[in-house]
Amino acid sequence: MKAFLKSGVMTAIGDWEATPAGTLQGGVLSPLLANIALSALDEHFDRQWKQEMRTDKRRARRRRNGLGNWRLIRYADDFVVVVSGERHHAEALREEVTGVLAPLGLRLSPDKTRVVHIDEGFDFLGFHVRRQRKRGTQKYYVYTKPSKKAIQTIKDKVKDRTRRASQDMRPDELLSSMNRTLRGWANYFRHGVSKAIFGAIDNHAWHRIVRWIFHKHSRISWQQLIRRFCLPGTWKLACNGVEFTGASSVKVTRYRYRGTKIPTPWSSQPATATTGG
Repeated sequence: MKAFLKSGVMTAIGDWEATPAGTLQGGVLSPLLANIALSALDEHFDRQWKQEMRTDKRRARRRRNGLGNWRLIRYADDFVVVVSGERHHAEALREEVTGVLAPLGLRLSPDKTRVVHIDEGFDFLGFHVRRQRKRGTQKYYVYTKPSKKAIQTIKDKVKDRTRRASQDMRPDELLSSMNRTLRGWANYFRHGVSKAIFGAIDNHAWHRIVRWIFHKHSRISWQQLIRRFCLPGTWKLACNGVEFTGASSVKVTRYRYRGTKIPTPWSSQPATATTGG
């Protein structure tokens, strides 16, 4: 770790610069250190859960006594504490978390720390989590969708790929590049309620690509564009065997909560080693 922190960085022109403080943005060491440091937070909440809230009976008794119940969900240095209770329970937990982090030399980010109701929703790891009424019913469910920021990020990437400065590319190269970008983005969000959003992103990308083609071939007409760059009888863009598939090519598979019962990829058998001369 010390060698990683002291290794320095290479600038855009190839010069080496020292890093006297902090970790590199996007480096692998930052989330590793966050996991090590915030394990104290995990242990704090895990101890509370096991001692006070593990069973349905204990949680029901706490509710009758005007107390709240809560769980911690953490990924590296991002975490959410979900609370079943009143607002003052959540605000007290925020102060409690502050107290746990203080001895570690850490503090909560004021800009990113909020107390919100589940009906208002919150963003976490690129997703927007919110409870809403299911259309056509009176039942409420918690829906997890790509956040507005995540949607705008992929739209900005599409816009950047279809600027006039990229018109030296061949249409099939653009379609391949766009498919990779959208498929990669959709793979991350495929476990949410994302099907409609995937379609909207593809529609946005389709119009950007068509606009790009019109700029590249300034004298082309709509009829010529359809004949040259669409599959026969459809509006699906294609060129030289490359078809625009977009984010909708990724199948949406809703995530199922498994709690702590997640199988490990490692074998439970003792490891063996062989050597050869």
